[in-house]
Order: sequence, then structure tokens, then C-alpha cells
Amino acid sequence: MILIPSMNCSLKRCHITEYKIGNRCCTVCPAGNKVKTDCTEFREPSCLPCADGTYMETPTGKKHCNPCTICDEGSGLRLKIKCSRSSDTVCEALEGYFCTDVIEGSCAAAKKHSSCKPGQYISKKGTSLSDTECSECSRGTFSNGSLTLCQPHTQCKELNLQLVKEGTTSTDAECGEKNIYVAAAVGISVVLVVCVGIAVAVFVLWKKKMFIFGERKKKQKLKIIFIIMAPISFNCTKYSIFTQQYAIHMIGV
Repeated sequence: MILIPSMNCSLKRCHITEYKIGNRCCTVCPAGNKVKTDCTEFREPSCLPCADGTYMETPTGKKHCNPCTICDEGSGLRLKIKCSRSSDTVCEALEGYFCTDVIEGSCAAAKKHSSCKPGQYISKKGTSLSDTECSECSRGTFSNGSLTLCQPHTQCKELNLQLVKEGTTSTDAECGEKNIYVAAAVGISVVLVVCVGIAVAVFVLWKKKMFIFGERKKKQKLKIIFIIMAPISFNCTKYSIFTQQYAIHMIGV
């Protein structure tokens, strides 16, 4: 037990190193202690050290020490400096968390760092006092969200491989071995398309030529008919039947 000299005081205000009880001023107990009994006219005030789990950081006239703060891991906090009789616990954010509320150098509340989404990269890592910052990947690059830089897509041609699936901002390009049969099939398909195109063109030209030839042949037949029928029908009436039959025979040729 610590005994501290007291001083009677008739003034209404006590010195900064004293606390007032009634009309009496008593000397405060030092930091890390609490008042056990107040001073009287005949007795000095007595002090007791703060019990474990409590503290008093300044000289005081209080009879109770303050409870030490508990760093709750469920709230994203962990112990940084243990509580003592004269100072409170100092907490800090857990790994992967950042402090959102700082009180007198101690973290009072924390929040988990944000996670970047696929297609984004970590442009600024989170700290114990700041959150993670994310940025979008540019075209031709990708990130699953955990990278600090977007990676360029794999160039299958440069590796003498075949592109199986194009890359996105969140996934890399997929490559595979070149398939000889696929290449041959593609080549054959191209040749077939070309051949069919040529055949169609030849057919169209042939049809056009046959149409023109047919039209010419019809004109020639009609000309022969008119030449034969005209003189006979005009000059030789008696031979008209024979001429008409001959003309009909010519049309059938």
C-alpha cells in the first residue's frame, strides 16, 4: 500500500495534482494505480496498483482502473502491444485486413482487403491502413484477379501450335498440337468449293450458248418457210397444197 501526504484545502478548486473530496483536496494516485481510500483530516490517501486486465494511464483520483481492450480476431484485429497497468492494449489489423478506425494509435475496427475480380489486376496492394486497389486488364492481356500485372496471351503461332480457344481478359489463350487431318480436310474443302464454282460457271455459259444457238436455228427455219410459201401461194394456187405439206415437212426437220 502506498501512502501519499494530503493537504487540507479550503479553496473550491484543487491543484492539477490533486482531486477534491468534499472541502478537502487529496493528492492523486500515480498512473497504474487507483485510490483505495480517500484522505481525511487525520489520514493520508492510500493507493493500490491496478489488477491484471486493467490499467490507469494517467494520475487519478478514481477508485477503479479501466478494463484493458481485447483485440478480437473475429473483427479482424490482433494484439500488437500487451496491456500494462499504465497503458491500454494496442491492436492492429490482421494479415489481409486494413484498419478503418484508429483511436490513439490503436486499431479499433478492421475490414478485409477487397479481392480483385477476374479480368482485373492488383494495381496497389492493401496495407494495414489501406484497402487493395484494382484496375482492368487491357486487350490482349489477362489476369485471374490475383496478379499484380496482367499477362499477355500466349501466341500459339509463335510456338508452332494451333489456337484452340481465344484468350479473354480473365483467361489465357489455349493452344494444341496441329492436326494434319484437319488441315487436309480444310484444303480439300477449299478445292471442292473452287471446283464447284468452276462447274457452275461452265454450266451457265453452256446453257447461255445453247439458248443463243437455239434462237438462231428457229430464225433460220422460219426464214426457209417464208421463202418457200411466199412464191407458191402467190403464183401457183394449184400447188399450194403440195407446198404447204412441204413446208410443214421442213418445220419438222
